[in-house]
Amino acid sequence: MTTTTQKGYAAVNGINMYYEIYGAGEPLVLVHGGGSTIETSFERVIPAFARNRQVIALELQAHGRTSDRNADSSFEQDADDVTALLLQLAIGKADFLGFSNGATTVLQIAIRHPDIVRKMILGSPLTKRNGIPSWFWDFMQQATLEQVPELLKAGYLKVAPDPAGLQVMHDRDARRMVHFRDIPDELIGAIKKPTLIIVADKDIITPEHALELHRRIEGSELAILPGIHGTYIGEVTTVGADFDESDIAVPLMERFLNR
Repeated sequence: MTTTTQKGYAAVNGINMYYEIYGAGEPLVLVHGGGSTIETSFERVIPAFARNRQVIALELQAHGRTSDRNADSSFEQDADDVTALLLQLAIGKADFLGFSNGATTVLQIAIRHPDIVRKMILGSPLTKRNGIPSWFWDFMQQATLEQVPELLKAGYLKVAPDPAGLQVMHDRDARRMVHFRDIPDELIGAIKKPTLIIVADKDIITPEHALELHRRIEGSELAILPGIHGTYIGEVTTVGADFDESDIAVPLMERFLNR
């Protein structure tokens, strides 16, 4: 990872939210996936983005270095938390890149706090329960910490102040998905921000779901890339022996942001 220019905690809506800032220029906010940290989602793309931008990476409730609150997680609350953090950092408008659960959070930011969004990149976003194969929902009903990928558990334990928080993070994320409800079409259709939607051809999010979202957000762009969930950002669980740096889609994302 490139050197941070600032890092710390902000008191946000009853939690202490951790953030890091890299580089200088127009702000780009990175919102990680479920069960993840700044590093496990974005370690491979931050240096590239930070060459030309101010990159603001953060950790959501109960993830990584950010504390928990005595309430279940929700995408709406995460959206409010991210927005409150940015206002504390004197960021009045920014571009956003969200991955997986983070992409759904970015969608909620565009719905609930549109004035703070310039452009957004949604990596593997979920807006409808039918956007994921039905087996996923059965799996989440019985999810256990033991089933979490070892690289995500190791990533959490590397940075978290309390190892016991790993179970809390898992339980928050699992309950969030069990209780997930479709985002109403009228809310999605009201989004008027330039949007790039990215999914992989072997993603957990179906290409059909990404295409439906693309059609509902007026003027949005859609890219379906080779790989699995997160290959296009080099998410930690995708970096195996056959990983190729050219699979990371930073040039595609930068072209969209810079137009």
